[in-house]
Amino acid sequence: MSAVTTASIEDALKEYIDPHLEKDLVAAKCVKNIDIDGDKVKIDIVLGYPAKSFQAKLENELKAKVEAVAGVGSVEISTSCNIEAHTVQQNLKTIEGVKNIIAIASGKGGVGKSTTAVNLALALSVEGANVGILDADIYGPSQPRMLGISGKPESPDGKSLEPMMSYDLQAMSIGFLIEEDTPMIWRGPMVTQALEQLLHDTNWSNLDYLIIDLPPGTGDTHLTLAQKVPVSGAVIVTTPQDIALLDARKGLKMFEKVEVPVLGIVENMSIHICSECGHEEYIFGQGGGMSMSEEFDVDFLGSLPLDIRIRAETDSGKPTVVANPDHRISEIYKEIARRTAAKLSLQGKNYSAKFPQIVIQNN
Repeated sequence: MSAVTTASIEDALKEYIDPHLEKDLVAAKCVKNIDIDGDKVKIDIVLGYPAKSFQAKLENELKAKVEAVAGVGSVEISTSCNIEAHTVQQNLKTIEGVKNIIAIASGKGGVGKSTTAVNLALALSVEGANVGILDADIYGPSQPRMLGISGKPESPDGKSLEPMMSYDLQAMSIGFLIEEDTPMIWRGPMVTQALEQLLHDTNWSNLDYLIIDLPPGTGDTHLTLAQKVPVSGAVIVTTPQDIALLDARKGLKMFEKVEVPVLGIVENMSIHICSECGHEEYIFGQGGGMSMSEEFDVDFLGSLPLDIRIRAETDSGKPTVVANPDHRISEIYKEIARRTAAKLSLQGKNYSAKFPQIVIQNN
């Protein structure tokens, strides 16, 4: 009977390619410990992204690979998750209580960006992360309605705001501070100042991810975000429509110019499935998001169907991921969320928060 070695176990683990990281777990440095006792093998896996609903499948796949190694009798795999803070634009400090900021953007309106943002935030939360969402659309805030939140945030000291809570998400929006039908007749500088205040004056608590739902376009808010907000990565939402893809390209190039890494592209409303007969039809065209991802060498994170449930559930204040957690659409949101977080986990770490601040005093 051949002796089991660490090398043989690692070779077996290398055969499994993680579908979110798109590389094996040894190469991704997720294998933290291999303990061999005779024919018994114990393996500790620490993922850099939340994957609660995928964990059992992952462990079963890895177990099957390791059990096939000659001499192995039993295999025990323990999987956990450790989300690190990742690098941001140069000269910017991270925000207290927030490890990573992910911006959700689109070149144009009407592509379902806010719906995608709230469902991705909820999906990351369901997968095991601490998540917040900031509604950065000052002119047309939609997150209060989508999250079913009413009322105003508390301000314990008259300076800072406590985030509103819904479905375990910490949320902040200008919509909490004004009436729903009040128009924001503000010039650009007032809008950017409001965004900065909402971001910095909210008492975010121990967030792994803060999702920022950006307004459409590439205007003042985006410039403020790029210059003053420490963003770890961005996700572009588009539809397969040529005009939407054209504007999405502008958004992608904007993030490239300001050195914010684009984690990937989400194609929304990609296919319509008739609720009566099941006929599938590509109303807005086909494959645009995929071809755009290939053209710009960024990841294609996934595509979502045009489905009345997504609209109805979000409008009613209970987005699909929480309204219908076992539906295939919720599964897609969770897959996209895991993929997004996995892509971020491969980027450089930000250790600034771990170093003590050195103050030199002349006494």
